[in-house]
Amino acid sequence: MTREEVKLWKCFLQPLPVVVKRQKVIGNYVVDFYIPKAKLVIELDGSQHYSDTGIASDRKRDSDLNDLGLTVLRYSNLDVHRNFDGVCADIVRHIPAEIEIGHLREG
Repeated sequence: MTREEVKLWKCFLQPLPVVVKRQKVIGNYVVDFYIPKAKLVIELDGSQHYSDTGIASDRKRDSDLNDLGLTVLRYSNLDVHRNFDGVCADIVRHIPAEIEIGHLREG
């Protein structure tokens, strides 16, 4: 795992009161994080994802995962460094309300 993945895992995802899998194989892909109950994939992207080839590859990957009924969230490594709380809040917003995550919800 990258430094950014370790930070997101240890400081936010691992303590969540739902199952979160790391480096999960789904179809032909290995996703960074997967929350099965929410059908939510979380990807952290380094600089290679922003080349023309990387962008095209990610579009295909996201489309394939969407076809399986999964939602894919992508954040840059820079997002994790500069706006960690915002990344965490966005992930929480994408976890359906019927899934108990207690105090992490706003309101």
